Amino acid sequence: MGRAEERRARQRGGRRRAAGNGRSSRGGGRTGIRRFLTWKKLLGTFLGFCLLGIGAFIVLYMVIDIPEGNAFAEEQSNVYQYSDGSVLTRRGEVNREIVDLAQVPKDVQRTFVAAENKTFYDDAGVDLKGTARGLFNTLTGKGTQGGSTITQQYVKNYYLTQEQTITRKLKELVISLKVDRETSKDDILAGYINTSFYGRDAYGIQAAAQAYYRIDADQLTVEQGAYLAALLQAPNQYNWTVASESTKELVRARWNYVLDNMVEEGWLDAADRRGMEFPVPEEQQGNPGLQGQTGYLVDAANDELARQLVAQGAAENEDDALAIVKRGGWTLTLNIDKKRQNQLEQAAEDQLISKLDAEKRPVDGDIQPGAVSVDPKTGKVVAMYGGADYVKHYRNNATRRDYQAASTFKPVILAAAVEGGAETQDGDPITADTVYGGDSRREVMADGEKVGFNPPNEDDVDYGDVTVQAAMNKSINSVFAQMGVDVGMERVMEVAGLLGMDTEGMEAVPAQTLGSMGASPLEMAGIYATLDNHGKKVTPSILASVEHKDTVVDLPDPIGDQVISRETADTVTSVLTGVVDDGTARTSVRDNPERDGRQVAGKTGTSDFGRSAWFTGYTPDLVTSVGLFGEDAESGEQVNMAGATGTLPGKGRVNGGGLPARIWAQYTFGATDEAKKFDLETDQGAAVEPSWTPSETQEPTTQAPTEEPTTEEPTEEPTTREPTTQPPTTEEPTGEPTTGEPTQTPTTGPPTSTTPEPPVEPDNPGQQ
Repeated sequence: MGRAEERRARQRGGRRRAAGNGRSSRGGGRTGIRRFLTWKKLLGTFLGFCLLGIGAFIVLYMVIDIPEGNAFAEEQSNVYQYSDGSVLTRRGEVNREIVDLAQVPKDVQRTFVAAENKTFYDDAGVDLKGTARGLFNTLTGKGTQGGSTITQQYVKNYYLTQEQTITRKLKELVISLKVDRETSKDDILAGYINTSFYGRDAYGIQAAAQAYYRIDADQLTVEQGAYLAALLQAPNQYNWTVASESTKELVRARWNYVLDNMVEEGWLDAADRRGMEFPVPEEQQGNPGLQGQTGYLVDAANDELARQLVAQGAAENEDDALAIVKRGGWTLTLNIDKKRQNQLEQAAEDQLISKLDAEKRPVDGDIQPGAVSVDPKTGKVVAMYGGADYVKHYRNNATRRDYQAASTFKPVILAAAVEGGAETQDGDPITADTVYGGDSRREVMADGEKVGFNPPNEDDVDYGDVTVQAAMNKSINSVFAQMGVDVGMERVMEVAGLLGMDTEGMEAVPAQTLGSMGASPLEMAGIYATLDNHGKKVTPSILASVEHKDTVVDLPDPIGDQVISRETADTVTSVLTGVVDDGTARTSVRDNPERDGRQVAGKTGTSDFGRSAWFTGYTPDLVTSVGLFGEDAESGEQVNMAGATGTLPGKGRVNGGGLPARIWAQYTFGATDEAKKFDLETDQGAAVEPSWTPSETQEPTTQAPTEEPTTEEPTEEPTTREPTTQPPTTEEPTGEPTTGEPTQTPTTGPPTSTTPEPPVEPDNPGQQ
């Protein structure tokens, strides 16, 4: 072997040894997936996706152009129709006036930047992080969160739509970048504040300044501008006129946030900031073109459509949905029956409005009536009365729920008892004939222990032992307070929710047995319609159909599932006939000459210190809830309605069996054509043969007191004396007011053949 060959042999051997030593030092070669997942490959894949994304975005940027503005230049009117197709009204004018940015004080301009996009003057028109979050939320169905720049919001308002899709968001991103490059920041800001929706039907800052402060935009202060800027987060919710106390706190917090951001950015002096006070907006005024009931009906229809658009995913929230509705192009056919609507308006005029004279009696200016009438078989709202005039009182009294339901809630307690087969503390089933102690301030017991609740009856009247039927007739608080605890307040509130009451946030406490929760005539009409419909859920609907060239809206069926048994619903209806024939509604309803044999069930209610009065009643084919609410004409605070109309005897207490029941009776007996009977599947209540009767030597329970009560409220002022233990937090004593002493003192023992029930008296001024 030559030298060259030896050298090559040594080299080959060395390489083999080196390779073997390398494998040994690394503990073996790569195996399985590790051969493919190297950091170089991962990095390469990531960079590849990035390049693809960048390429796709470049393509989008080249393909997508800034479109023509869509806003309101091509807006159409909305047409609102009665159920027969005749036109109620046409609404198409957008409440907006474009103003140059120079007409808006510089400090006010900056409030919007501080509220929505502090980097507005420096950014490129987009917030990539916020947009990415929005895309993710859209993909996962989580809705949206903040993050859009002022430029993006302007693009959405002026060039695009409010729909929640990936396509729209990508277009928004690209168009925003282009708009920011081609348009000045001042023009973008001007477009934003002129196209945004501020609530109160106001589009743009000029309309908003007029709607909230009744001044032009060039007169706005920094404080007022900060409120308008804060509104854009939730225009209708943050409307001061209708905001709850908790929402008002949110509004103030948002207002403070705006001003604090201005200080942080150096746009507002800290000393000036400390001296600023929240600028409470003026009370809301109705649109002059919507006089009478028209405005209430239009608003109710718009609100129902907006809720449905949100439910169908056509809008992110109700504010955006209302903006879509008010852009026009809709034909809304309402369930409102023109004839019945006129009859309800006439009944309110005859029985109440014509008797009010605020110049003679200031309290007459504080009376706010509201009513809703529903067909229980279809769920259609056939008539609605929102107040004397939409222009004079913007808020719809038919849908407001800030006044106590009072004793109109008592049937819900009975329904919960019957549905659940509840028993008394003694183990007796709760039926219409079950006997309870009816003495005023009777301690409520649970398992032999006091629960710390002993509500008074009206005027502290002691009724002795009475049946559930008699307690409903006379609206005896002590009986239903105990019954609620017997059933279990959690169960009572559950049944209330099943029947149609909005119970969110309501505590399941004994005080709720007095109807201390807020409710609206619309809500109560739905609850009683479910009872009238034998336990099948009725959700009152004002819309019959909706048409639009670009949007299909499917309206839900107002008639839902069986939420309580037919026997339970019919039992409650049977008991409620006694309220009319033997109880607090007999004078206005039972003895009304227009009744003409119609069978009626219903319940009166009068809340704490006479601030609200109700009658919710029904025939087999029509349910109507009428409420009167005491609202101070200047401050909007709840007030006692005593003395209203000047025609009531004594001190003129307004109660459910008086004015509300009279409105109900005139309307119902005129709107129903024939005397129908309830088709009830029950063996309980006043609509069936009673299981026991009073002594033959005494007057029957349906007999009036020795001194017949008048058709008006009693002469005594409702007591305000506090109970000896925990009272209802917002209520005052209940029971019926008396116009004459009972012919016989109520006993404390169970009813017998020699002890009649105490005489039935007019509606009470407390929770009844």
